Amino acid sequence: MKSVGNIFLDNLPKIDLHGYDRDMARVMTDDFIYENILLNNSIIVIIHGIGTGIVKNSVHEALMKNKYVDRFKLDNFNVGCTVVWLKNSK
Repeated sequence: MKSVGNIFLDNLPKIDLHGYDRDMARVMTDDFIYENILLNNSIIVIIHGIGTGIVKNSVHEALMKNKYVDRFKLDNFNVGCTVVWLKNSK
């Protein structure tokens, strides 16, 4: 049975970065953010996994530097995902 928090995340745009190295994860994160700004999505999910934290740290660094990101946090129910709120383009 899924937790209540994941029901909402299932309906959001997401990208899965499992298997990517830190540099490719950063590029994919920036591209995904830009695509969702064009689509006027305000919340997205980035799945980076848990592992050693290398990809997660790379993604979080990219999010801190991206001018379209309002805020982000690890998902409360799955620390292998980061929920990102994008700045509204309107």
